[in-house]
Amino acid sequence: MEFLIYESFVKDYQTYLLSEERSTKTIEKYLRDIHKFYDFMNGDILITKTKVLEFKEMLTKNYKPASTNSILVALNGFWDFLSFHELKVKLLKMQRRIICDEAKELTKAEYNRLLQSAKEKKNKRLYVLLQTICSTGIRVSEHRYLTVESLKEGRAYINNKGKIRIIFIQKKLRKMLSSYCKEEHITTGPIFITRSGKALDRSNIWTMMKDLCVDAKVERTKVFPHNLRHLFAFTYYRLEKDLVRLADILGHSSIETTRIYTMTTGIEYERQLSRLDLISS
Repeated sequence: MEFLIYESFVKDYQTYLLSEERSTKTIEKYLRDIHKFYDFMNGDILITKTKVLEFKEMLTKNYKPASTNSILVALNGFWDFLSFHELKVKLLKMQRRIICDEAKELTKAEYNRLLQSAKEKKNKRLYVLLQTICSTGIRVSEHRYLTVESLKEGRAYINNKGKIRIIFIQKKLRKMLSSYCKEEHITTGPIFITRSGKALDRSNIWTMMKDLCVDAKVERTKVFPHNLRHLFAFTYYRLEKDLVRLADILGHSSIETTRIYTMTTGIEYERQLSRLDLISS
């Protein structure tokens, strides 16, 4: 079966994704992946299942399996939107990951060195913000929900894509945030703001964190806001061993997503295996 695919369909799909309240980054990623297919077609608007399979084969040769599947997910979603279900293709079968990349895992010791660096640089705002993200597990974009008002209640309500979840602000953190607000004369609204009073954006935080790397002696590849969320998840799971509860705290709809946050490095995995003591000398 053949299908005619026009560029205007992509704009319609973008409008649909916006109506579904998908994040800006998700929409950009999906559209970028769909345009990869358009580039592969080289101006031909007549699409067949064979062409899509050829595109899949090209991806398999040029991308890692996870990246290939990510692109195919975006493309399959596009076909569903257009009701061209016959064009959908199966994803590559992959072995479940059991370890994370050691080069990207932020350890607790490295986190503490980043805090010390922020303190020495007298960047109190960043010093407090890093601890806030790491002790609550919030996404970096969610810090704006932590307000002066939320400190009084001891909890913040995060609205993400129409889903509301509660973030409990532990007493020690609440005390630190209250002290910070008093010092900075922040009496209402978001706690982490610019000089003009606007909430800090992701790029501000990213840049400030990278500036700590040299003094903290931490690889730049490990230092980004989302790794603080990973450290929270990993630390929580080691203590509580409750994956379901952790998924609720992080706001995940799938436990499979949460499981990724709890993976250890290969070194840790080898250490665990050695403790089994099943090799005779």
